[in-house]
Amino acid sequence: MALISLQNISLAFGGLPVLDRVSMQIEAGERVCLVGRNGEGKSSLMRLIAGEQPPDSGRLIKQQGVKIARLDQEVEDSLDSTVYTVVSGGLGKYMALLEHHRNVSTRLAADSSESLLAELADVEHEMETAGVWHLRLQIETVLSRLQLGADRNFTELSGGMKRRVLLARALVCDPDLLLLDEPTNHLDIESITWLEEFLLASSCTLLFVTHDRDLLKKLATRILDLERGSISSWPGDYDTYLRRKEEMLAAENGQHARFDKKLAQEEAWVRQGLKARRTRNEGRVRALIEMRRKHEARRQQVGNVRMEITEAGLSGKLVAVLDDVSHGFDTGNVISNFSGTILRGDRIGIIGPNGAGKSTLLRLFLNEISPDKGQVRLGANLMPVYFDQQRAQLDAGKTVIDNLGDGSDFVEINGRNRHIISYLGDFLFTPDRARSPVSILSGGERNRLLLAKLFARPSNVLVLDEPTNDLDIETLELLEELLMEYKGTVLVVSHDRAFLNNVVTSTLVFEGKGRVQEYAGGYDDWLRQSPAQQEKVAPVKKEKKERFKAKPIGPRKLTFKENRELEKLPGRIETMEQEQGRLYEAMADESLYRESGNAVATTGARLRELEKLLEESYGRWEELETLREDYLSK
Repeated sequence: MALISLQNISLAFGGLPVLDRVSMQIEAGERVCLVGRNGEGKSSLMRLIAGEQPPDSGRLIKQQGVKIARLDQEVEDSLDSTVYTVVSGGLGKYMALLEHHRNVSTRLAADSSESLLAELADVEHEMETAGVWHLRLQIETVLSRLQLGADRNFTELSGGMKRRVLLARALVCDPDLLLLDEPTNHLDIESITWLEEFLLASSCTLLFVTHDRDLLKKLATRILDLERGSISSWPGDYDTYLRRKEEMLAAENGQHARFDKKLAQEEAWVRQGLKARRTRNEGRVRALIEMRRKHEARRQQVGNVRMEITEAGLSGKLVAVLDDVSHGFDTGNVISNFSGTILRGDRIGIIGPNGAGKSTLLRLFLNEISPDKGQVRLGANLMPVYFDQQRAQLDAGKTVIDNLGDGSDFVEINGRNRHIISYLGDFLFTPDRARSPVSILSGGERNRLLLAKLFARPSNVLVLDEPTNDLDIETLELLEELLMEYKGTVLVVSHDRAFLNNVVTSTLVFEGKGRVQEYAGGYDDWLRQSPAQQEKVAPVKKEKKERFKAKPIGPRKLTFKENRELEKLPGRIETMEQEQGRLYEAMADESLYRESGNAVATTGARLRELEKLLEESYGRWEELETLREDYLSK
């Protein structure tokens, strides 16, 4: 029997149903990823399965005794207690007993009176009777692995740390079915990799929503696609799903095209007049009415985001120089003696644990704060825009339109005037949604609005602090392409490993105690270059360490730039070979030699140049194909 089954479930919130007679089930041991665009209803489905949202119609069947735990997208602000209390809350009825034991143990540290010792003995006897000693160990293990201080107050934590506490609360009850809604949001890379290992080793069944493509590829054994109120199931890995989904959409578009053509023919026929309404044609008229009904009921596929960045003139070649910079707070330096140079066109990723100082480094670059020591020198003609992960640039009390237009109905994008409603449509805001207050928007919608606001400003430097949180995968991939083609400079803080691999040309890594080290390439390149990371990934004997450092660890995935280069190489080679063929024909034509000597010399020089370029292109094509095949076959 399945752990959970949905039978003809429907759910709506005033408009089109987010779930339209949906049926599905989840078997024990599965790790199912739920994918779909922002606003399609993924979180609503999660709440429904968790029992927090009743369906409008249909049946939800759960296996008897099944334990379900859920991690929500949003962080609760009402929890005013210690981290230990919040985490133990995931154990339900045992929470009070565990909290009582912890309270007595804490008091005993200061007062070892007979009465307290007796109270401790009573509590421990009660815990032994209830069989909850292992739960106490489980709490302590999860707290330790997520690096959470048990006695810290939840309300005093940063947003990222609160997220980790709520994740610990979901994990600690050892549920049969664990529901995770964007579990990697605000987690640093070390916590994300730990989470992957934890979930892979866990025996619990998993239903999760994520924009983290690496997490999706490593965890998912099946993919559920929620689109236009319906759910389709796709066994296998993410790449197989993408290929089969594209084939299905192509077939669907073909069916719609044939249907629309037939409908147009019938509409033309019925407009011919009385002849079409004779009794003998009434059946055809009824069929046309049914076709109209089906066409009106058809839910169109959600469009793709169409973003463009308003670019300013070029900055100076030298964007910034940081010379022996240090900066800290009461707890000590977060940046110590860092020196580095940023040039025009650099795309620099910044990674490190939560609280390490990544946002501080961005604020130093933006001249929002001054270093305690050292100097930050900025280049000429800089026009930066700043994406703040807290989205403080959005006024929750104003509408989407007012946040963007500030009283104007138009925005200027790369020299063209665009109406705000039209421009917001590129970011998937309907006219009604564009007139809504920001306070009711989802996290993904707020991120899209902030991107729309920033991209409307002319810039030659983009400073992005966690821009990928809450974005669906399609929007995320478009953002990657935009940043790849951007002519300015990009500094981006991100914990999205695929995003870093695809976008950045170098990486600044916070390695502890204020040390910031630069590495060439993205996340995977950092893993290969960093001795500390090599030890974690594939420990080796000390005498072989230097050899290991110089050699990449097995096959690697092509970067986004290399994939695009591989796609374009066959076309470039074909173009060069066609030109080479034309030049050989010209060289064989005696009329060429009756022209001036320059024509023969120019043609010969170009042939030699093409031969060299072709040799290099074929070599590069073979190199990239070998890398790709080695990675796919590993």
